[in-house]
Parts: sequence; structure tokens; C-alpha cells
Amino acid sequence: MLNRILGWSRPAKRLVVVGLDVCLGLIAMWLAFTLRLETPHWPEGLQWLAYALAPALAFPVFAKLGLYRAIFRYTGINALITTGKAVALYGALLLGCLLVAQWEGVPRSVGILQPLLFMLLVGASRALGWLALAGRSRHAPYRLLIYGAGSAGAQTAAGLGNTRQYLLQGFVDDDPAKVGRSINGVRVHAPQDLPEVVRHLGITDVLLALPSSTRERRRQIIESLHELPVRIRTLPGLSDLASGRVTVTDFQDLEIEDLLGREPVAPDPGLLGRNLAGTVVLVTGAGGSIGSELCRQILREGPRQLLLVDHSEYALYAIHHELQALVPHGSAPDALVPLLASITDPERMADICRLYRPGSIYHAAAYKHVPMVEANAGEGVLNNVFGTLNMVRVALAHGASHFVLVSTDKAVRPTNVMGATKRVAEMVLQAIAASPRPPFDPPGDASAGPWSCPTRLSMVRFGNVLGSSGSVIPLFRQQIAAGGPVTVTHPDVTRYFMTIAEAAQLVLQAGAMAEGGDVFLLDMGDPIQILDLAQRMVTLSGLTVRDARHPEGDIEIVFTGLRPGEKLYEELLIADNPLPTDHPRILRAREEYRPWDELQGLLQALHQAARSGDAAAMARLLHQLVPGYHRERPQALP
Repeated sequence: MLNRILGWSRPAKRLVVVGLDVCLGLIAMWLAFTLRLETPHWPEGLQWLAYALAPALAFPVFAKLGLYRAIFRYTGINALITTGKAVALYGALLLGCLLVAQWEGVPRSVGILQPLLFMLLVGASRALGWLALAGRSRHAPYRLLIYGAGSAGAQTAAGLGNTRQYLLQGFVDDDPAKVGRSINGVRVHAPQDLPEVVRHLGITDVLLALPSSTRERRRQIIESLHELPVRIRTLPGLSDLASGRVTVTDFQDLEIEDLLGREPVAPDPGLLGRNLAGTVVLVTGAGGSIGSELCRQILREGPRQLLLVDHSEYALYAIHHELQALVPHGSAPDALVPLLASITDPERMADICRLYRPGSIYHAAAYKHVPMVEANAGEGVLNNVFGTLNMVRVALAHGASHFVLVSTDKAVRPTNVMGATKRVAEMVLQAIAASPRPPFDPPGDASAGPWSCPTRLSMVRFGNVLGSSGSVIPLFRQQIAAGGPVTVTHPDVTRYFMTIAEAAQLVLQAGAMAEGGDVFLLDMGDPIQILDLAQRMVTLSGLTVRDARHPEGDIEIVFTGLRPGEKLYEELLIADNPLPTDHPRILRAREEYRPWDELQGLLQALHQAARSGDAAAMARLLHQLVPGYHRERPQALP
């Protein structure tokens, strides 16, 4: 019956509430007469006017104060206060009318008794409606604990008290002063009691209501929960809480940063915007994971113009559409320019740089998926090596002051074509930065005399990026949601991880510190074992891993073997000689490379091999160009 009523249209529900209030007003009037006259009452004569006056006054007052716009299931203290105000105003009007009219047989005390009784009846009707709707949540599919009994936790509890999805069973808090007490009748438990509480109350979800806690504190709490058979959720930030938009739909899976195992590296604001404010900035690969985050952060630093370059129409449309909402009000119409172009087209890129004259170029465009580049080596070489060479050429020709290449840890002692091409791209920048003469002059032309590179060329090397298009995190989430299995290449494989924001900040700060030919890298802490990451994601989703020891588990982890070109572990340095920089967590490495005169001939041969699709010649030249490059043979699974 209740579900059928809830399915009515809102006008129908509002009409029912108005009818209920009319009936309650008449009942209150009958009770007022009965109490005043001390006998069951039947209206006579002018007393009928008093009965008619009650709803005639109550309806416009209640409608004006919004009582018929309120939703019963969200009735709270504010709604009850509004009801009290409405009835008080109605009572004053009723008493005033009775005092003025002085109808025969209508005691003036009825004007006091009837509003008091009416307020009790109306308040009780709202409370009963709320209780009836709240009782439906007893059958909610998810039983919830809120970790954090502060203002965020209490506000969240108030926001979800009437939902059908979640039944709040308690709070958890580290503060001993709060343990054992209750918030709106819901008990606060100690963290050490969680295993028993989860078992006894059948908890399915734990919500972290700790928006102001440090990443390290959140990591410690998550670590303490990962053995429990519960799904861990999180809230949005403080700004969303303050806006009052906390609803069930705001609950999120754990942020990928919570799986990092360390505090994200904080940026240096002075370095972050040094080469950006008031300048023309160009980003290649602007629609990709790193490129799009670069664009977001660059836009916050106030460039005069931001040029978005990408060869994917949809990716370019998506990032341009997103950034348009972030452009400060009053900016020039061309502050944000989408440019559909390929870095492998030197004429198109030269036209762009000739027209817009960018001061800083951030080169994030690359083919980066290891198996894909392995299967399409020629395209990988043309895009990653010669696309980079094209960009350096136009940067020099058109006066760019800074050029930053986004590189990868797979360029260190590479075992795949993608890593080898990125290392060759690094060597191109190193060789040009150190060249004693203009690198693109005709051979034998020394008319220019002594020369130093006018563009500060640098490259930034980092590991896997959490949440990027090639990251395992989205893949694992998708596999867990589908019921498994979760696929891991090898039980011993490890990777360095960082967040997309960290990666973009590192690129921007490195560009500001560049002196020419620099290789920058982030102190990323310890590498993470992928198997451990997969297991944690399964358990933090409230599920269990199915293996030989736990055959009744929910999600199986399957080992598929290393893909072609993959390594068990990655490195960030070729030579073990990192130098400090202005940022305590960013290091500088100066590594071996071939001089430009020697490199140039090998590049010409590599270009010809890539254009002709000569796989054997490309492999031979990459081995010659990149010391330590070797194809990784798939590891046998233990």
C-alpha cells in the first residue's frame, strides 16, 4: 500500500496532504469545543462558521510557508520548526477573527485551544509519515558503518537516514570521548571493535567520512579494514559537504590515490606557474590522460593562450569542451584554441608554431601501450621518435623558450619497442641541447659560428599513472564489477605508480627548472606489487579472493604471463647518479647519449626502415641506438 502511494504523482500527493490537514483542522476544532464545553460537541448556528474558518485560514498560511512543498521522507527539525511557525501564524489569525466577529456560541478560548491541538495533530501526522517511510529502509540491501563521527559523518547520516539502499548501523571513531555515545540514536564504536561489530551487525559497507584527513591517515585506516568482508566507500571533498549536496549518489569507490601507499608529492607553486602565466603554451596529446591534466593545470596558472593539439577528433573535442567551462570570465575569445593535427606532419606543426608562436611546448603525444606498439613498431618509431624530432625542430625554428618531453620509466634499459623509442626521443633532446652548432643546418655549413641551443630542452621520466587509459586500476575495477577473474601478468611483477595530478605537476615544474638536456624524475618511493594491488582492490570492494586456500571466495586472480616486451620490474635511472633540484622530491639525471653528428645518420636510417616497414632493420638500429635494449622473453609462470 505504501509503495502504491509513493508511486502517485506529486500533485496527487499534495492534494492528499491538503485534505488531511483540512480533516485535522476540523477534528482540532471539535476537540477544542468539546474540551471547552466539557461535553461531546455538535456544532449549531454560528459555530459552523468557526468550523469553516479553520481550513480557510490554514490552507493559505501553510501553502505560503511551503508546507506543501516539503517531502515527508526528508522531514527533520527544520521542517517541524516551519510547521510550528505556520500553525502559530494561523492561530494568531484565527484568534483575531474570533475576537473581531464575536459569534454567538463560539468561546474565544477556542481560538487558543484549537491551534494548540491542530499543531499536535499536524506534527504527529508528519512524524508518522516519516516513520512509515523510514521503516522501509529496514529492508535496505546494504548495512552501513560511517568511519568518522565528526560533522561530516553526522551530516552524512542525516542525509541518508531515509534511503532505501543503506541502513545506518553505527559510527566508528578514534576519539575515546565519542566511543560509546550516540549520534541521533546511532552508537559510536571503537576501531578495535570493528571485526565484532561487522560480524554481529552484518555490515556490508564502511563509508569514510574523513574529508579533511591526510592521505597517510586514510591509508592507515584502509589498511586496518582490508581484512574485513566489507566494501569501503568515500565521500567527496569538504566543498561538496558544505554545499549540502551529500546524498547516496555522492558516495564513491575509494579514490585511486588511496591505493598509492604514500602521500602524493606536493607541488611548489612558484615552480608550477613560472613559465605559464601570461604566455602562449602548446600541449601535444592534449586529449590524452597526461595531456588533458596538463591542460587543466596550465589553465589555472593564467596563460595568455593555450593551444590544444591532438590527432583524435573526439579526444580534442572532449578536452576543449571541458576546459571551456574553466576559462576565466573576461578572457580573450581565442584563449583556448583546439588544433586538430598530427605531430608526424612537420608542415602542419610548423604552420601552427609560425602562427601562434608558443613560448612553452609540452610534448605529451605518444604511442604508449606496450603490446600495441610492439605489434606496430613502424608507427611507434614514426610517432614517438620522429614526431618528437618534428616538434623540437619547429620549437627551435619559431623561438620557443622551453620544450618538455613527457617520457617513461620504460625508456630505462628498455625491453620493448615503446620504451626504446622513448629513449631515442630522450637522446634526440640531449644531443640537440649539447650540439656545438645548429643541428638542422645543411652538412658542412659552419657559417653560423659558435651556437648554443636557444630552447631549453628537457624530459620528464615517471612510472605508471594511476587511472590513465593504460593503468591496471580501471581494468581491475571493471573485472571486479563483472565478477572476475582479475588478470595479473605475473605474481612477481612490480611497478612504480603516481597520480595523474602528480605526473602533470612534475612535468610543469621540471620545465621551470630546466637548464638544457635535463632528465628529470620523481622520487616515487617503493614500487608496488601488482598482485598485492589486485588483492587489495578485491578485498576493499567487500569481496574475497578465491584461491587454493579459500575456494569459496568471490573473485579469482588469474596469471596470464608477461606480454611481449614487458618486464617484471621497471627502473627510473640508467646511471646511478641522481642530482638534487629545487624540489625535494624531484631528481635530475645526466645520462649518456650519442652526439648529434653521430645520432643524425642513425636516425635517417631508422626513419627509412620505419617508412618501409623493415622490422629487422628497425630492431637492429634500435639496438645500436639504445645501449641495454633487449627484447624480454616471456617469463615462465611459477
